[in-house]
Amino acid sequence: MKLKPRARTAAPRRRHAWQILEAPAEDQYDKRNPRQQRGRKTRQRAWHILEPPTGELPAVQPPPDATIGPELPDEATLHLVLDLAVRIGEVQMASGAGASDVTATILTLTRALGLPHCEVDVIFTSITVSCLRGSDLPPVTALRVVRSRSLDYSRLSDTERLVQRLIRGRISAEDAYTELHRITTAKHPYPRWVSTLAWGGMAGFITLLLGGTGWTPVIAFVISALVDRVGRLLNKAALPFFFQQVVGGFIATISAIAIVNLDLFSLERPTLVVAAALTVLLSGLSTVSAVQDAITGYYVTAAGRSLEVALMSAGLITGVAGAISLAAKLGATHTPIPDVPGVTPLSLPIMLLAGSGAAACFALASYSRLRPLLVAAAAGAVGAGAYGTMQLFETSAIVASAIAATLVGLGGGVLARRLRVTPLVVAVSGITPLLPGLATYRGLSELADGGTMTTLMSAVAIGMALAAGVVLGEFLAQPLRTGLGRLERKLAGPRMAGPLDPGRRLD
Repeated sequence: MKLKPRARTAAPRRRHAWQILEAPAEDQYDKRNPRQQRGRKTRQRAWHILEPPTGELPAVQPPPDATIGPELPDEATLHLVLDLAVRIGEVQMASGAGASDVTATILTLTRALGLPHCEVDVIFTSITVSCLRGSDLPPVTALRVVRSRSLDYSRLSDTERLVQRLIRGRISAEDAYTELHRITTAKHPYPRWVSTLAWGGMAGFITLLLGGTGWTPVIAFVISALVDRVGRLLNKAALPFFFQQVVGGFIATISAIAIVNLDLFSLERPTLVVAAALTVLLSGLSTVSAVQDAITGYYVTAAGRSLEVALMSAGLITGVAGAISLAAKLGATHTPIPDVPGVTPLSLPIMLLAGSGAAACFALASYSRLRPLLVAAAAGAVGAGAYGTMQLFETSAIVASAIAATLVGLGGGVLARRLRVTPLVVAVSGITPLLPGLATYRGLSELADGGTMTTLMSAVAIGMALAAGVVLGEFLAQPLRTGLGRLERKLAGPRMAGPLDPGRRLD
């Protein structure tokens, strides 16, 4: 097949590189075909982008009374709403809620109360909210410092119910401010001695969870109750919490050593007493919130919480190590390094009962009411049962702890709000029986005898696995819940406190 030769066309005119940005001539392409005309328009458009016209443009004058920005309430209402929002955020932060939860709650409240354009900055010790008032007025900023922290879940639950009423318009901002003051200044729902008995009961159930029998749960109950009362006296004297942890770890360890050397009671495994007391002292730390803040991107707050957890754990380790060293100098025989008890199918029901009781006691010690207490007991049973089942299949403690905590977070995230219970209460209570008190004491004992830090680092890994598992379970529960708000999906992080309906953001 013979091909036709191509028609000879004139070679295109070569242009220098510096001529590329020049404007195309207006009269050179009038007789081109449509495709060439489109190319011409493209080149013109590109040139106009690179070199826009610099002639005089007509000035756009806004109307004299026009204001660019949202229409906000009066000055007094604006300050009232901002102060109410930061005070509610303070209650959540003081109760251990994550920074993402506090941010979402404040944004929800400000939108519901007529402040659509607000920015929130939450760090470990302060909350800042700034409201944009348009182009002709400066923004209004409110700052609240979180000075103290306490485990009072009844206060957290009451505050969350108040937030729900505010969002639904069932209470005004003025009445809500008065109600919040009543919540924050009210006494605990139970006497302090009830909390002390709850801490002791939690230690007793943990010894059962670890395989203790006979007098071991009773001794653990007495020692943990004594540690709590001493800690309250030190707290009244305004002693820093680090030294309270040192004293608590010292009392728990020296008491167990004294019982072993004086033969006051026949204890098969006296070390479980120390392990239970250490678990009680570890339960008040904000490990879950630290991991949640790190996952959701609040790194400053996560660093502050992590440093607090590390410092409090260091105080506990100091107290235990000091008691072991003192016993060695006095010639006393310290409690031997305990063996990790094996799990059998017959011991699994006891673990379920012990986990449920320990979680319920923790919720009671944190001043939870009846409904959260029952839900926390169910969560503790789920966590202990899952952990025991994984141990039957000879799974490592770290993996078993992570799986059990994930189930606790998943169940709490799906069912807690339907039962009108704050998921944070369920999550923290559910993983409390699984805290590595026994592994911590094993690591300290080995370290005191000249061993390595392998077991102690395993205890740290178990604690991180528990916290990460809870956060993962709450994250997996989000697609299963109905009525999730738009803001919660934007945060792309787990929510353990605060409202689900964030309202609509006005852009």
